[in-house]
Amino acid sequence: MSESIVARRYAKALLELGVEQGSLDELVDEVGAVAEAWNTSAELRNSIENPLVPHATKKAVMADVVARIGAGATTRSAMLLLVDRRRTRTLPYLARALRDLADAHKGLLRAEVTTAAPLSEAYYGRLQAQLEKMTGKRVVVDRRTDPSLVGGVVARIGDRVIDGSLRTRLQSLRDVLMPTA
Repeated sequence: MSESIVARRYAKALLELGVEQGSLDELVDEVGAVAEAWNTSAELRNSIENPLVPHATKKAVMADVVARIGAGATTRSAMLLLVDRRRTRTLPYLARALRDLADAHKGLLRAEVTTAAPLSEAYYGRLQAQLEKMTGKRVVVDRRTDPSLVGGVVARIGDRVIDGSLRTRLQSLRDVLMPTA
């Protein structure tokens, strides 16, 4: 079964637990922190996915990671369940799916805004207001920088991409002036 499908099932269960316990935001942050540790540590991934490492050791390693992050009992139980079921590879997908479900539950849209260089807070505020006006929902802006854009902004909201980058405009101009035959 696809890792993203499995992750979505776990995310739905965690969403329900988080809403029921009134700790949804903390749960999203904790699972995100564990996923970040998973993504950044090859040693962690190897110790948990290595078939030669005893299962009890794998659980102890995950419990240690969760404790160092300062995560609660729900996150601890979920992460140990992933180890028990050999589903730890789904961690990055789980964190993303849980964040998306939590945002939808709160009526938020997440926009990934990429710029060539960091911009002022006032600009991000105006951009957020414009995106909220366009979508009719509250928007949270995740900021990224990509110097290859040269200038301008690329905003991605779900499947929708609004590309106002100088790089794209220059490519369009090149295609018009120098068509391929």
